[in-house]
Amino acid sequence: MTEPTAQTILQSVFGYQNFRGQQKDVIDTVTGGENALVLMSTGAGKSLCYQIPSLLRKGTGVVISPLIALMHNQVMALKQLGIKAAFLNSSLTYADAKDVEDQLRSERLDLLYVAPERLMMPAFLALLETCDISLFAIDEAHCVSQWGHDFRPEYLELGMLAQRFHDVPRIALTATADRITQNEILQRLHLQDAKVFVSGFDRPNIRYRIVLKNNPKRQLLAFVANEHAKDSGIIYCLSRRRVEELCLWLKNQGKVVLPYHAGLSKMVREQNQSRFLHEEGVVMVATIAFGMGIDKPNVRFVAHFDMPKSIEAYYQETGRAGRDGLFAQAWLAYGLQDVIVHRQMAEASNASEEIKRREQRKLDALLGLCETTSCRRQTLLHYFGETYDRPCGNCDTCLDPVSTWDGTRLAQMALSSAYRTRQVFGALHLIDVLMGKETDKVKKFAHNKLGVFGLGKDVEAQQWRSIFRQLIAMRLFHVDMDAFGALKLTDKSAPILRGQSTLFLRKIEAAPKAKAKRQILPTGLKQKNPLFDMLKTLRLQLAKEHEVPPYVIFHDRTLMEMAERVPQNLEDMRGIYGVGDQKLAKFGAAFLDALHQFNEEPQS
Repeated sequence: MTEPTAQTILQSVFGYQNFRGQQKDVIDTVTGGENALVLMSTGAGKSLCYQIPSLLRKGTGVVISPLIALMHNQVMALKQLGIKAAFLNSSLTYADAKDVEDQLRSERLDLLYVAPERLMMPAFLALLETCDISLFAIDEAHCVSQWGHDFRPEYLELGMLAQRFHDVPRIALTATADRITQNEILQRLHLQDAKVFVSGFDRPNIRYRIVLKNNPKRQLLAFVANEHAKDSGIIYCLSRRRVEELCLWLKNQGKVVLPYHAGLSKMVREQNQSRFLHEEGVVMVATIAFGMGIDKPNVRFVAHFDMPKSIEAYYQETGRAGRDGLFAQAWLAYGLQDVIVHRQMAEASNASEEIKRREQRKLDALLGLCETTSCRRQTLLHYFGETYDRPCGNCDTCLDPVSTWDGTRLAQMALSSAYRTRQVFGALHLIDVLMGKETDKVKKFAHNKLGVFGLGKDVEAQQWRSIFRQLIAMRLFHVDMDAFGALKLTDKSAPILRGQSTLFLRKIEAAPKAKAKRQILPTGLKQKNPLFDMLKTLRLQLAKEHEVPPYVIFHDRTLMEMAERVPQNLEDMRGIYGVGDQKLAKFGAAFLDALHQFNEEPQS
């Protein structure tokens, strides 16, 4: 019998014809017994980089994962492929956990998923030392970084694997890590000898759109209703209260939405997550507690109702859209109040001053992304150290180019208002001064006697808010949270005040009309296709019978290819994306019958 290779496993087990990007090089490295650090964008196939070596090497691959949801989803999908997989976490009864350990001990598992807390238990480590372990895969490896947005202290202990299991190859994987975080992963996990594979951060199928808050509920509803009326999506909010309020409001508008946050009971969270995974068209309104490890590939949009705190967080969360490679959107609404809230939260934390400064720079970078007048994708990728040599053509600033104007004079007024009021007031008060409003606060400090009072009365408040926001993004103002959000001048503001530099600002315009959704498909299939719709109905029926989410049967991309190519027999179907031997045996005949039946019926 011929020994399996990475290529044969890719085709026969997973149903893919070719490796993507650096997958093959990573798999060869780990299969050969070497360590690796893999940075690969969400949806680019990180899991194959440890799943295939686990099948090729003797023993069981141990995957260290931070979330129960991730373990459940991956194990469920692997079992459908005929792979012997299991997980160990707090959701199992004592008897079930014992059974999994017995399977591990008797070499009946290809892959075992565990949480870092379980892995570090002395009894479990002792058990692993008696077993054949093919590799350790440390997923979501950015959790090791104390600078990161998903820091998990348990990950700091994983460096001991290098000493205790020095003959077992280790692979650390993440979709989100700047250069500092990459170095921290290598150091803390003792992977200094590891080969580093950076496959790039670009997600070309995601369209990025960022809007200024102006009645954000209505803006969000218009986006969802006009462009994603029947799609699954995730809406992120900053707080539990905001989740509940927005969820109730969207329900009253007739949308199918569910809440998810840490304040809900475990049972309710699990029920809502299950509905999101198993049903089509469900929208989850959530805090960032939801999403990491969710493998649902056909999430067509991720919307941020509130501004996240960093580009890393934004990238990680938007990466949950379009994992199947088809068209998806990332929509974000932001305002000056978002910036102030994040800065207040950062200053109120118990973190060191060094970490606070780092978080401040991250927030500034995200605000810069929001305010940019150039291609969003170029700005986003530049943050991660990548160069994108031309505008992407698939973000809002490319599709609807931003108008700019010479804002030097008004910027000088804004900077002067802060200087004349001794740099101890926030943007809203300074705008009142510039617009000549005789508020109680203005009169109390006699700011109505200043030369800058009323100097900008011909400019609308919305325009002034935009100017102040952009000056903060350009670091001409520093927001001093120790002084309740007071705006202070920086060294960069001096040339503007002196008239030595010209400043071009983003022009506020009416929101553009929603464009028709452009679908990016792997084939020439049109979006509205009755055969595709029929195959989705069959998939849903089979998913209910097997008690799995529909995407575990087949991805949308697989059904699209079936509808495009219309295979005539099982052998034809074998070459379709995502159809491996096990799925062909389980579901091939049912889909083939459906295709034949559709072709025999007269179409209106």
